[in-house]
Amino acid sequence: MKTNITKRENNPLATGEIGKLILKFAVPAVISGLVSALYNIVDQIFIGRSVGLLGNGATNVAFPIVTFSLALALLLGVGSASNFSLESGRGDREKAMHIAGNGLAALVISGIALCILVVTFLQPFLHLFGATEDNLSYALSYTGITAIGIPFFIFGTGGSHLIRADGSPKYSMVSIASGAVLNCFLDPLFIFGFDMGIRGAALATIVGQILSAVLVFSYLLRFKARKFCRKDFRLQTVLLRQITSLGAAACFNQLAMAAVQIVLNNTLRSYGAQSVYGSDIPLACVGVISKVNVIYISIVVGISQGCQPIFGFNYGSKNYNRVKETYKKALVAVLFISAVAFLCFQLFPRQIVSIFGSGSEIYYQFSERYFRIYMMMVIFCGIQPLTSNFFSSIGKAKMGIIMALTRQIVFLIPLILLLPCVFGIDGVMYAGPIADGAAVILAVCFVWREMKRMGNSV
Repeated sequence: MKTNITKRENNPLATGEIGKLILKFAVPAVISGLVSALYNIVDQIFIGRSVGLLGNGATNVAFPIVTFSLALALLLGVGSASNFSLESGRGDREKAMHIAGNGLAALVISGIALCILVVTFLQPFLHLFGATEDNLSYALSYTGITAIGIPFFIFGTGGSHLIRADGSPKYSMVSIASGAVLNCFLDPLFIFGFDMGIRGAALATIVGQILSAVLVFSYLLRFKARKFCRKDFRLQTVLLRQITSLGAAACFNQLAMAAVQIVLNNTLRSYGAQSVYGSDIPLACVGVISKVNVIYISIVVGISQGCQPIFGFNYGSKNYNRVKETYKKALVAVLFISAVAFLCFQLFPRQIVSIFGSGSEIYYQFSERYFRIYMMMVIFCGIQPLTSNFFSSIGKAKMGIIMALTRQIVFLIPLILLLPCVFGIDGVMYAGPIADGAAVILAVCFVWREMKRMGNSV
């Protein structure tokens, strides 16, 4: 027991300078998130320039499947990593390894199961996600191929969180970045060189995902904490409950985003048909804008996830002052990034949309208006995901879930459904900033209460 305490005290997470630790863990996490986002962004750019508006609409319709896949990866990856860090902070290395092994086994099983489900019910899913008669064939071609890569995407993304928790944030970054970079090179080759169109973009995506999964697997063979044993992968209900409990907030946040995307697509299709824009222009515009927003979200979530080992280890060690200092410094970084994003979205919407292909003047008018109104409160949006990850990292699973769901489910979806009844398609735009503002107020109240509680426990 004394040895375990000594190891905890000598761990850099317990003694290192907080700012440097955040940089060490957050920068690779941010880069991983950004590069991972390139899978969809690069596809969107090349598809927009080769297929056009209908191709952009098709990838938007297919995007909820990517979100569902990411939800599973985060449920098991973040859940495993958070528990691994907490148990390591408490000095129980054996339990930490059992949790890691259970998480990895669950990642493999869930990835295969989701792949089979998507392939079996592909067309009904795409209709549910808002496909139109014009873009359905493109959506079927694209998603029919990318579905094959789901098991590799889930394993690679989920496993990278455990690699980061094991103290190798740079390798975690490289494993995700390598696949995305390969995808960037293969996209133009397959789309234009082999004249495969939207199918080429899909094929490039799964080749990149396979590479990332292979790199993650190779690291796990030489895990730092100790080598994995067969018994680590033997599924235990108690451990899976722990994993899903702490991964639920990140998972539900993604599921909520998928639900928003589905409701949003169907609302835009319906109210767009009643406006001067028609159905396909709003779907294409929002598809582009959601991909751009992924860049901002990737940075914010990367900072949040980079803080997870610091939050978890020090909270497990009852070093609350370091937990509070980590949150405060991460908050400053998140607010700065949010301010930069706000300026870009407000000042350069047309230039950003133009990167993804050309369109009519009315297409640009809708894009500019949507960007400026829907993303109006982005300057404060980073507080909510940071706070959600904070609660999950310290073992407060229920609070993490509440933070993850408030913006999307409690506020945004009802507003998307109700406001267009009064304001038409413009109501969708106004739903965004109202939901963002309400979610931020709630997050500030909850984290303030938790900080006071920790202060009283010091």
